[in-house]
Amino acid sequence: MDYEVLSRYIASFVPEDDESIERIEKEARERGIPIMQRESMAFLQQLIRWLQPKRILEIGTAVGFSAIKMHLSNREPLIYTIERDEAMYQEACENVKNLKLEEAIYPILGDAGELISEIKNNGPFDLIFIDAAKVQYQKFFDLYSPLLADGGTIVSDNILFHGLVIDPDNLENRRAKRLGRKMNQFNQWLSKQHEYSTVFLTLGDGLALSTKKRDKDFKD
Repeated sequence: MDYEVLSRYIASFVPEDDESIERIEKEARERGIPIMQRESMAFLQQLIRWLQPKRILEIGTAVGFSAIKMHLSNREPLIYTIERDEAMYQEACENVKNLKLEEAIYPILGDAGELISEIKNNGPFDLIFIDAAKVQYQKFFDLYSPLLADGGTIVSDNILFHGLVIDPDNLENRRAKRLGRKMNQFNQWLSKQHEYSTVFLTLGDGLALSTKKRDKDFKD
């Protein structure tokens, strides 16, 4: 069975947004801006409805699509979202402003690897969403996981990276080989983080959900 066909079949059941959000998504996809796949986004929204997080940190804003969708899933969480590309950041700010969500979504311009001291003042976070430079996933996880509330969850997107994590050493393209290796290393590393209960999902381009164990969950 063709996995991409199945993925499109599942995505066909995702309800449509209002016109302004549909426009943001459509334009982003047409321009090749990496935004979350529809079925993955729908799952993340449902996860937020289940978990009811009050504060969310997103690493990788792009044009603000996922931050907007996360907030609108239940209109509760405050979302702090980091973007290092200034043009993307400006566009995200405009999209947030146009939807009148300035008091709920706070885009931050800068390199997530250098903003920990600024971001920690807004924590702790009930949910952290990592969807930025793939070679930096482990760094971001290590850097920001101390800001996760007890029992909170870290969601890592694109963990399958278009299938490149499977036998990356046999890829001919050097960049693809490097990225495939890096994401595979991250997945292997994440599976060994015993402070977290992690489940790996093949939904979309792959998601990892890592829930921080509470003190009572640890056993000798």
